[in-house]
Amino acid sequence: MSLKKYKPITKSLRHKQTVDYSFLSSSSPQKSLLKTIKKSPGRNNQGKITVRHRASKRKTLYRSIDFMRQSTNLEGTISTIEYDPYRSSFISLVIYKNGNKSYILTPENLKIGSKVFSGSDVDIKIGNVLPLKNIPDGSFVHNIELNIAKGFKIARAAGTYAVVMGKSSPYVTLRLPSGEMRLFHESCKATIGQVSNLNHRNKIKGKAGANIWIGRRPTVRGSVMNACDHPHGGGEGRAPVGKSSPKTPWGKPTLGYKTRNIKKVSSKFIIEKKNRRK
Repeated sequence: MSLKKYKPITKSLRHKQTVDYSFLSSSSPQKSLLKTIKKSPGRNNQGKITVRHRASKRKTLYRSIDFMRQSTNLEGTISTIEYDPYRSSFISLVIYKNGNKSYILTPENLKIGSKVFSGSDVDIKIGNVLPLKNIPDGSFVHNIELNIAKGFKIARAAGTYAVVMGKSSPYVTLRLPSGEMRLFHESCKATIGQVSNLNHRNKIKGKAGANIWIGRRPTVRGSVMNACDHPHGGGEGRAPVGKSSPKTPWGKPTLGYKTRNIKKVSSKFIIEKKNRRK
């Protein structure tokens, strides 16, 4: 998969760089798997902003993804590979032998016409879904269940994967994309392979308006605000923060401030915490 560059006929196109989507299927999305989502970007039921930097984005239809892979022990064929406006990875339309259709996240190197299976004793091949206890150590997996039969929750973004590090019944140790080492129950399911669209991280938007298209409003530094708007604001010219540590707009510590509840039940499953920024 290559990157597409543009002729610099405008300032915004001079450095713009996107993923080349020419290999994707040209067919329309499956209508039965489309639905609309009510939009209230960053606002609550009173219309007040509760999440900053959210905006209305381009009108798009949501593709319903099968995060359960309920068609077990049934052969599925990859019919299309499509772009999904709601996620960074590509999606594939799977047609099963009984006629059912569903969308799944496309693993890297999966082709149109490939066969995928879901079950406890299927082959270790890209796109197949198995319980973690049946996946060999060192395998790359994505679309991982956090709780048994609750759907895939972990490693779903473009290019991400987790590594099976070892097994100690009834748990399996995985190294997650964040670097965290965590225990999962051996009956949780996962998909073999790495999520597609590895070049998503190399995209260059080229202009600020491209962020509005995907629902992101501008973010302004606190140091250029007035003192009444941010703890970092005020002062003549370029003034330092003037605090013992940086603060959020509401005066809470940031940059290294621990926000995880130490009494959280799932803490006992974390063997090694995720990598910290240096």
